[in-house]
Amino acid sequence: MPNTTKSAAKRRNSNIATLTILASTMTLTSSFTTLSRSFLSKSRSVSARSLSNGAFRPTLHMNAESGQAEVVLVGCGAPNRGMGWYHGIQMVEKKCPSASLDFVVEPWFMGPGGEGPGGDDFKKCQAEWESEYGVKFATSLADLPPPAAPRLALISGRTADNPRLLSEAIATGSKCIYLEKPGAPTVAELQSMADEASAAGVEVLMGYNKNVCKYVSKTRDFAASVPGSHVTFVSNNAYENTAESLGECFERNAEGMLKNMAIHELALLVSFYDVTVENIESVTADKEFSSMQTLPGPSGKEYTDFDKIKFTIKTKCGNEVSVSADRCGGTDSYATVSKGDEEIFRYYMPDEDDKKLVEELTAKYPTAMPYFFTQDPDYITVKERVAKHTVDGEPAEGIATIGVAVETLRVAEYLTPILQEQLK
Repeated sequence: MPNTTKSAAKRRNSNIATLTILASTMTLTSSFTTLSRSFLSKSRSVSARSLSNGAFRPTLHMNAESGQAEVVLVGCGAPNRGMGWYHGIQMVEKKCPSASLDFVVEPWFMGPGGEGPGGDDFKKCQAEWESEYGVKFATSLADLPPPAAPRLALISGRTADNPRLLSEAIATGSKCIYLEKPGAPTVAELQSMADEASAAGVEVLMGYNKNVCKYVSKTRDFAASVPGSHVTFVSNNAYENTAESLGECFERNAEGMLKNMAIHELALLVSFYDVTVENIESVTADKEFSSMQTLPGPSGKEYTDFDKIKFTIKTKCGNEVSVSADRCGGTDSYATVSKGDEEIFRYYMPDEDDKKLVEELTAKYPTAMPYFFTQDPDYITVKERVAKHTVDGEPAEGIATIGVAVETLRVAEYLTPILQEQLK
C-alpha cells in the first residue's frame, strides 16, 4: 500500500477514536449533570423541612444573605402569647433588615406540649413559616447545622432554662446572643452566664427595649431641663383583674413582678440613674397604690406576688426616681415629670404618632397580647441593632449588656423582700 494511502487510513482511524472518546465524554457529562441536578433537588427538598424527631439532615440551604445575621429563635412559645413568637413575626415580615430568621428551636410545642393548649396553633404557625419563609424547626440547638453566616441566638424561653440554653448556643457557634429579660432566675446564675460567655468570646446583649424607647428619652430630656424635678416610670399590662387571670400570670412568670414585668424599669434606673444595690439609700412603697396577693396558678400551686406596686428609690449620690407597675392597668406605659406636688410633663407609649400602628396591628392580630403592639417599634430597634452588630461588629447603640442585666437583677432581688415586708 502506498505511503499516502496508509497515512489517510491512520487519520481516519484517529478521527474515529477521537469522536468515540468525545461521545463517551458527552454521555458521562450528561449523566453526571443529571445526577447532580437530582442530588441538589433532593438536598433542597430536605432543607425545607425538619425530620420528625426535630433534627436536620446535612443541607445546602442558606437563608441569610450578605449583611444579615443567621438568627436562631430559641423558645417561640404559643402564637399570640409568646414573646418569642412576636419576635419571629417581626423577622419573617422583614421588619429587621439585618436579621434573617433561619431556625426556630421549640422543645415544648414540638414535644410534650404539642397536644396541649396552644399546640394546634403552634403547628399551624410552624407549617406557615416553613412553607412561606423557609424557616427550619428543631427541638434542640444541638440539632442545628454549623453556622452559614454570623449566628445570633435569640433566647426567649423560660427564665429557668436560660443558663442551659446560653451554654448550648455558645457550643453551637453563636457569635452573639440576644437574651430576653431578666436573663436568669438568680444573680449568681446570670453572673455565671456572663463569665461563660466572656471566656468563649461571645457577646451577650439584653432585650431591655425600654432603654431605646421614645417616651424614655423624651422624659429624660425634659427632666434634665427642670432642676429639682422628679421622674416616675409607669408600666401597665392588660391582664383581667381576676384570681384566675392573675394566678395564671403569677405561675407563668414565677420569678415575680420585679424580675419580670418591672425589670425593664429597673434596667432604666441602673442605666440612667446610677441605681445599684450599694448606692441605694432608701426605698419606700406607696402602700395606698400597691397590692400583693397569694393566688393559685393553673397547676394548683400557690404563688405570692405583686399585682401592682409603686415605690420610690433615693440614692446615696442624691438621685430620686419612682417606678409604678400594674398588671391590670391597661395597655399604655408612660413617664411623668413632677416638680413638688405638680405634674408638669407626661409622655405616653404609644404616642399619637404610634397609635395608628397599634390599631393596624390589633386588627391584624386580634387575639395577641396588647403590649406587643405598643412596644412594636422598640422591639424592632433592639433586634435590628443587635443583628447588625452581630454582622459588622459596630457598637449596638443603647442596648443593655449582660453586665447591666446582672446589676438590674441584683436590684430586683434586693428590693423584693423589702417591699413585701412594707406591704404586710
